[in-house]
Amino acid sequence: MSEQKQRILVVIQHTNSACLTNNFPVLTAASQFAEHAGACSIDVLIIGHQVQGVVESLSTVDGISRLLVVDETDFEHWLSDAVATQIAPLAEQYSHLLTAASTTGKDLFPRVAALLDVGQLSDITSVVSYDTVIRPIYAGNALAKVQSSDRIKVITVRESAFDTFTSQGSNCAERVDISPLSMNTYCEFVSQEVTKSERPELGAARVVISGGRGVGSQENFALIEQLADKLGGAIGASRAAVDAGYVSNDMQVGQTGKIVAPDLYIAVGISGAIQHVAGMKESKVIVAINSDPEAPIFDIADYGLVGDLFTILPELLAELD
Repeated sequence: MSEQKQRILVVIQHTNSACLTNNFPVLTAASQFAEHAGACSIDVLIIGHQVQGVVESLSTVDGISRLLVVDETDFEHWLSDAVATQIAPLAEQYSHLLTAASTTGKDLFPRVAALLDVGQLSDITSVVSYDTVIRPIYAGNALAKVQSSDRIKVITVRESAFDTFTSQGSNCAERVDISPLSMNTYCEFVSQEVTKSERPELGAARVVISGGRGVGSQENFALIEQLADKLGGAIGASRAAVDAGYVSNDMQVGQTGKIVAPDLYIAVGISGAIQHVAGMKESKVIVAINSDPEAPIFDIADYGLVGDLFTILPELLAELD
C-alpha cells in the first residue's frame, strides 16, 4: 500500500459548538487500526458552521495529525446527502473512514459507501487487524469476523464497545481549511425539535433507567424520571414504550435505537424482547423490575425484583431519600 493511502480519516460528529463524546471511542478504534498498519496517521474531518470550539477541543489530542475543516453556513444543519458529497472525494486519500454508529452515522455512512462504490463495516465492536473486524449479527446473538478487501474501509463504530480516547497532551494538530464542493442535494432543512434536558446524554450516561410498556402511560413515566434524577442517570425506553407515545423516540434503547453500556442499567416494566436486549446487554450491572417472573429480562439481569413497579418504585425512591 502506498504511503498516501496509509492514512485514517475520522468524521467528527458535533453540535457546531461542541464535540460529541461518541467521537472519542471512534478515535480509540482508529488508533487500533493505525497500530496494525504500522506507520499510519490519523486525520479528523469537521464539517459544520462556526466550529472553532470543536477544532480547539481536538487540536491537542495526541495521535491526531491533521484537522480538516469545512466551515460554511450551508452546513449549519447536517443534511446527510450533502455532507456525503463532501466526504467522498476526500475519502479517496485514505484507507479507512470511521465515524460513530449513532443515528447520524447510520444515516450518513451508507451514502458515503455508495458514492465510493464500496461495502460498509457497520457497528464494529473490535479491531482484529488492518482489514478485519468483529461486528454483531442476529441482533447481537452472534459475532461475525469480517475481512474487507475494499480499497477504502468505510466503518461505523459502536461507541460502547471501545474505551474513550482521552490522550490529551502537548500535541498541536495542523488545521487545514477545505473549500466545500457544490451542494448537490435534493433535501432542504425545514426545522428541528431538540429535547433539552439537564440529565446526562443517554449514550454516555453511567446510569440509565429505562421504562417499558408496563409503565402504562406517559404520566406514569414521572416515576422513571424521579428515579433517574435521584441517581443522576439518563432515561431510556423500550420500543414498545416509544411506539405507545410514552416518550420521544430519541430515548429508545435497542437494535433500532441507541446502544448503551452504562455501569448500571435499571429496566422497569420491560419484558426483555431481543430487540431491546441487543441495545443494553453490555451494561455492567443490570437490574430488572417486572411483575412477570418468567419475563426474559430476568435471564440477563444481575438483580431481579418481581413485583408491581408502582409499589416497588415509590419504596425505592423513599429509600433513596
